[in-house]
Amino acid sequence: VQLQASGGGLVQPGGSLRLSCAVSGSIFSINVMGWYRQAPGKEREGVLASRRDRSTNSADSVKGRFTVSRDNAKNTAYLQMNDLKPEDTAVYYCATRNGRLILSALLSARQYSYWGQGTLVTVSS
Repeated sequence: VQLQASGGGLVQPGGSLRLSCAVSGSIFSINVMGWYRQAPGKEREGVLASRRDRSTNSADSVKGRFTVSRDNAKNTAYLQMNDLKPEDTAVYYCATRNGRLILSALLSARQYSYWGQGTLVTVSS
């Protein structure tokens, strides 16, 4: 499985961005998709992850602001980010794995085997 994240850029506080994660092969066969970010000098953290049944797990810092979706026809997953804040500035990664994952483990980076290359999101005025 190969993943390619895109859609990052510079946005003002309060603005929105939609990141895309293109999946080689059929995204329909993928059960779990996760989004992570890594800010300068910080560890990678789980942002939001979803399962094919549309259940999700998200970091408290993005609840109510970030959502995920999929377009099976385009084999692409999306991370919609609204009301962006300067502390959201980071390189964002999409990730997936084979098989299922329990909801409570969705944000655990070690559970994922396949990672995209990352896309930079900068929130600044």
